[in-house]
Amino acid sequence: MEDRFQEGIRLFNHRKFFECHEVLEEVWTPERGPRRLFLQSLIHVAVGFYHHGRRNPLGATRQLRKALRKMTAYLPACEGIDTARLYSDAQRVLERIEVGAEVGVYPTIHSQKTYSHG
Repeated sequence: MEDRFQEGIRLFNHRKFFECHEVLEEVWTPERGPRRLFLQSLIHVAVGFYHHGRRNPLGATRQLRKALRKMTAYLPACEGIDTARLYSDAQRVLERIEVGAEVGVYPTIHSQKTYSHG
């Protein structure tokens, strides 16, 4: 399943949001426990961007609000993903959609930053 998870992230970063949602749902469906909500937050972001791309701002805002609510429990990083960055990027997109502004380029999912102390 981890290959499918990575495939979902790759699809997201290639702006294939519908396909990303389909792949991540395969990973999400059998999950139980905290990981299920994390995966769901990523799916909501993908679906939100998909709705926006299909000119459905209401659907986009609903999905992005759900994503942000669920993602807060997984900040600043989860499973190698920089969730703090994704959260702030998705929030910026949501704010632009809500005021009817141009979104421009959708954000991508980044790996969490690792810092060395030394």
